Amino acid sequence: MLGQLEELRMICVLCGRTDDCTEKYGEKRTYVEYNLTVHYYCLLMSSGIWQRGEEDEGVDGFLITDIRKEVKRAAKLKCNICKKKGASIGCVAPKCKRSYHFPCGLQRECIFQFMEDFRCTVCNNKDKFQKEMLRMGIHIPERDASWELEENAYQDLLHCYQHCDVKRCLCRKGRDYNEPDSKWEIKRCQYCGSRGTHLACSSLRSWEENWECMECRSIFAKSGKYSKQKKRALGTSEKTNGTTCILEEPSPKFPRQSSGSPRSFLLQSPKIMCQNLSPCSHRELPASNRVTMSLSPMMSNRNLSLRHRRLTEQRREVCNILKELKVQLKTKPTRLNINAENIWSSALKGFRQRIFSPTNTIEVSFSNCKNRSKTNTSAASKHHFFQLLMLHLQNSSLFEGSSGKNLSLDFQALEENLYFEAGKMIAVSLVHGGPSPGFFSKTLFNCLVYGPENVKPSLEDVADDDIAQTIKKIKYANSLSSLQSTLQDCCEFLAAAGCLRPVTALCDRNMLVNDILISHVIKRVTLPLESFRQGLKTLGVLEKMQMHPDVFSSIMCHKPERLSAKTVCDLFTIHSSSDVNKVEGADFWMGYLQDVESGESVVTLEDVLLFVTGSCYIPSIGFDPEPTIKFLRISYPIGNRLLNCLELPVTKTYQQFKNKMEFTIRNTLREVVVSKLFQLFLLETSVRERNLPPTQ
Repeated sequence: MLGQLEELRMICVLCGRTDDCTEKYGEKRTYVEYNLTVHYYCLLMSSGIWQRGEEDEGVDGFLITDIRKEVKRAAKLKCNICKKKGASIGCVAPKCKRSYHFPCGLQRECIFQFMEDFRCTVCNNKDKFQKEMLRMGIHIPERDASWELEENAYQDLLHCYQHCDVKRCLCRKGRDYNEPDSKWEIKRCQYCGSRGTHLACSSLRSWEENWECMECRSIFAKSGKYSKQKKRALGTSEKTNGTTCILEEPSPKFPRQSSGSPRSFLLQSPKIMCQNLSPCSHRELPASNRVTMSLSPMMSNRNLSLRHRRLTEQRREVCNILKELKVQLKTKPTRLNINAENIWSSALKGFRQRIFSPTNTIEVSFSNCKNRSKTNTSAASKHHFFQLLMLHLQNSSLFEGSSGKNLSLDFQALEENLYFEAGKMIAVSLVHGGPSPGFFSKTLFNCLVYGPENVKPSLEDVADDDIAQTIKKIKYANSLSSLQSTLQDCCEFLAAAGCLRPVTALCDRNMLVNDILISHVIKRVTLPLESFRQGLKTLGVLEKMQMHPDVFSSIMCHKPERLSAKTVCDLFTIHSSSDVNKVEGADFWMGYLQDVESGESVVTLEDVLLFVTGSCYIPSIGFDPEPTIKFLRISYPIGNRLLNCLELPVTKTYQQFKNKMEFTIRNTLREVVVSKLFQLFLLETSVRERNLPPTQ
């Protein structure tokens, strides 16, 4: 009997459960004197109760009397999920009468947001902080974290790292020896602070000099930002007799060479690796054998805009994020038999087959490809398939608009669940090495990331010309009489859109226009948008979009820029059996890319990329394996698409090199390009025919 009473006391008065999971339901507290047990989150999310007390009163400001009133109120409400009474949490929509228990809502993936006044404890910028936290659905308790209350909680932060980590420490007293104001003073990495060096061990002459550890240096090298950091470091170095002293530790990745060296051009060449030539991947090489260098100023665009550079950085970040998602993929293959003349139907059939799994490796076979090349690999077919698929989606009836597209309302597509399939295909394309869509409008992207209720569309989002003209007449009406006359003419449209806002002054037009835009661009496509969002959740893509909206916007809302000599040059890593400074042919390769870009060649940069990788575009996730170049004693260039490796001949003159490149690439790709162009023609023709008005 006592056990049963004890168990009853442990039941939450709001949800009726005994579960004790702090992560899910918050801390469960029992107040014996009040005969009360409650989950903190159940209490926090309840719709009919507020914190009217101080922090030390009741339950974190919720008074006991108010809690009992809320329990009494909830006892009359039935949960929409479990159908039991006691549902204290109501839907935020004013017209929705549904109520829930907090645990029941969690099971059905309901979204709970605690709407209260918070502020950042550091800057007290309450408005911005509260808005951002509420947008993400984050509750921040107004109390110190438990670990902050422990004695000496910050003690570890008072200890500075003091250890010399360079490969060869010169200090006889050991790596941990530190003598301030001497050459044996330990200097920490300016970026991470978790690595150190004696000043003497890295040729540093002063404590003020910058120093970075090898780990941070390699990160900057891979991100392409190292050269900028290097210049900044040299700017603070000491000068003796008018010359700059290079104080950083010599790096094996950046060998120093005088500016007058006859091979100084090669030091500014693309990425170069020194190794013994072998069929192994460059990933197997030890880090000490790799040398990364920046592109020659000859091939850089000095007028590159800040926006272009920002997009480049964002796409690099997206590449790393997608590679994290790619870890889910398995080696088990799934074969898709694709008919290029009907790309959508065959793709839909393949994605809906019972054995299809987004985590399986995708292999593509074009069933109607008459001019199939022997060099056409499975990877090349997959690249081409995703390219055709993204082109079809861009021009399909699922989207509307010219450049930046929004979702359209296609009832048949909605009934057949095609919006979900489209979102799923885009997610799969991104993670499996296909192209990004690049045609989303900013409004569509923001609806996916932030939720439609937090997005304000613009007039440019209206694809229907008649509706756009009607909105313009309302927006630019210059008198109350002309505004009311316009509203009278389009009253049926306004009634259908649910925008019969009373207009008594000219200033009311702005709110009315906003209502119309929200109704037409967002509310009209609520069901397609939700279905599309569910599809994008495949492989965790939507979650990453919501976590990194800025970087994903660069590939979802912007088409990749046309390939440049610099882009292709940076893409490849050069392997050489000889010394880095004596690579034969590297200057010919870079010069050839310049000629191709300037139009002084019969091939394009896309042809060069297709010849090596089987893809005429650079996937958002990058290539796997990364493209490489080898200079060999061979007669003609060879494109190994399985390894993304370009083997180039060593020639005596540049003209010989160029002639061999032109001849090989043009003849190898002739059949492939004709076949792909024919497939693109069929696809675009079918799209145009579908969009033509019916004949009389």
